[in-house]
Amino acid sequence: MKYIGAHVSASGGVENAPLNAKEIGANALALFTKNQRQWTAPPLSPESILAFGKNLQAANIRPEHVLPHDSYLINLGSPKKELRKKSFEAFLDEVQRVEQLGLKLLNFHPGSHLKEISEDESLSFVAEALNRTIDKTTSAVLVIENTAGQGSNLGYKFEHLAQIIAQIEDKSRVGVCIDTCHTFAAGYPLNEVAEIEKTFKEFARIIGFKYLRGMHLNDSKNEWHSKKDRHESIGQGFIGQELFKFVMKDQRFDNIPLILETPDPIRWKDEISLLNSWV
Repeated sequence: MKYIGAHVSASGGVENAPLNAKEIGANALALFTKNQRQWTAPPLSPESILAFGKNLQAANIRPEHVLPHDSYLINLGSPKKELRKKSFEAFLDEVQRVEQLGLKLLNFHPGSHLKEISEDESLSFVAEALNRTIDKTTSAVLVIENTAGQGSNLGYKFEHLAQIIAQIEDKSRVGVCIDTCHTFAAGYPLNEVAEIEKTFKEFARIIGFKYLRGMHLNDSKNEWHSKKDRHESIGQGFIGQELFKFVMKDQRFDNIPLILETPDPIRWKDEISLLNSWV
């Protein structure tokens, strides 16, 4: 079965996110559990935690189909020791918040080497932070998102994600999220069925579908291999519809959160209906 949602607002409290997802006909969702542009936030209150669980049930969404995203400030691969320390502490807090809410996943970008150290060293810093986080938490799966290849960001090729996974001691606690816009922008072809099949064959060989714990379904405002992270509504960008039809029909993408991060929230309900029509 397909579980489709969007990255909805948690304004006014995390407990509002499931209600916002219900309004657009979603059976999955993504959210920030705190302000994504601040390092720290007040702890989640017991009242918010309880209300979140009740509203999730009311929306008929299961915890395993919620894909929270961490703060954009965090850089676990930073060459700067102080920033790595600050990032680790913030990331650990994010994972603890997810577990307090009874959720199963936390989505994050691997980080950036800032052109000061090698990709390999930066990826090792990420893996080290994940191992430490796993040691200090109980259950949440840490879901690495691929990136578009902009600037000095890590994660723009499948090998980067596989390299992190290879260094994780408890591999039951790590997974990946494939963002379709990022994949296309990074140089993987996704327009025609033959290209799509080739790209996911490569994904299966390098990473493996057993690690696929979520997807972000986004078209691209920019052409293939642009290395620009600019999302577009489904079927309205340079990717087109074939990729999304492929994902909806292929059982390898069943039972994971499929999350829209497309730019027009007014269209989310229609986009969810469109995606479901291709199942």
